[in-house]
Amino acid sequence: MYHFFVEPSQISDRRVMITGDDVNHIRNVIRLKPGDEISISNGIDGRDYRCGIEEITDTEVLCALRFVKEDSVELPSKVYLFQGLPKGDKMEFIIQKMVELGVYEIIPVAMKRCVVKLDDRKAKAKTARWQGISEAAAKQSRRGVVPRVREVMSYREALEYAGEMDVRIVPYEMEDILDGAAGMAGTRQVIGHLGAGQSIAVFIGPEGGFEESEIQSAMDCGMTPVTLGRRILRTETAGMTVMAWIMYQLEGQ
Repeated sequence: MYHFFVEPSQISDRRVMITGDDVNHIRNVIRLKPGDEISISNGIDGRDYRCGIEEITDTEVLCALRFVKEDSVELPSKVYLFQGLPKGDKMEFIIQKMVELGVYEIIPVAMKRCVVKLDDRKAKAKTARWQGISEAAAKQSRRGVVPRVREVMSYREALEYAGEMDVRIVPYEMEDILDGAAGMAGTRQVIGHLGAGQSIAVFIGPEGGFEESEIQSAMDCGMTPVTLGRRILRTETAGMTVMAWIMYQLEGQ
């Protein structure tokens, strides 16, 4: 079943109206017809509005609301990914997969070892593209919300933003610098204590990893360093590993 997002104002009484680019997609790409059932979310309340298409025009798709599925597919906690800017198109891949896994918000972060340097104009264009990828991934995975991709933050700004959150995790491979980090047992303890209703920040370094000073700053701000195992993971793998563990922990609650 195809899934689409609309503004809350486009859902009224027993009718739902789809406008914008999705009209062309419905009409000319996937070629849906009156009577076909689709799934719609407003991106806010997490509900799944099941509708039947009644009419398709050049500018809108008019649907009849059949029923509302209240059971949300969203995780019971909000997970914020603070991702060090990677090279090439890796950020697009990271956004796509993290949205599929249930992340709530993605914050690109300019860290010391980031190779990519974006000026304001490029950063805004990139953010707009990344947001589109987030929406496409949310549609594919039938999310109830479209995770927001924020504009690029400095490391200091990211630490300040994360300071508002209940749990703050930073995977780091150099355990000897972490003053007695507890290895995988410590990681399991951190993940095992996650519960519904929490806000969870996860910091992931770029290809070159974190500088020691960045880890120290994170720890000074109350972040918890964890290990992801004995192997060194790529930046695009590390975030998905943590997110999969978090999803496993929270989905069973």
